[in-house]
Amino acid sequence: MDTLLVGAPLAGTAIALSEVPDAVFAEAMVGPGGAVDPDRRPTTAYAPITGTLVKLKPHAFVVVGTDGRGVLVHLGIDTVNLDGEGFELLTEEGVEIVAGSPVIRWNPAAVEAGGLSPVCPVIALDAPGEAVQDVARGAIEPGGALFQWV
Repeated sequence: MDTLLVGAPLAGTAIALSEVPDAVFAEAMVGPGGAVDPDRRPTTAYAPITGTLVKLKPHAFVVVGTDGRGVLVHLGIDTVNLDGEGFELLTEEGVEIVAGSPVIRWNPAAVEAGGLSPVCPVIALDAPGEAVQDVARGAIEPGGALFQWV
């Protein structure tokens, strides 16, 4: 299988998954990956890879590439409890999507003001830990290399 470059879904600071303020993500129970602490302004979350948008919720989405590898983008921690408030879906579940395509518009500052963390885990679903390499650290722009899935 070819190496899959997983792009950052939004601008901010790339951090290690272990720094995510949620044990399920930080301990890689969902899978390995990286995370982005987003800039605190209204923003758009973009597709991290090219594929099919198999799951689309206001707070999270999953894109599965043609090789069957799926990437989860979760916008903030415990944001499912917001019941979609503050999130605008920009596309539909089931569509073919290109890396860098807009998926959800939201405001990380509003999430934080509501007492939740806006940190965004980006997860390589069903991957062994060693499959995720070269996890970025520091400032990152949308589409920048967040990690490689080998």
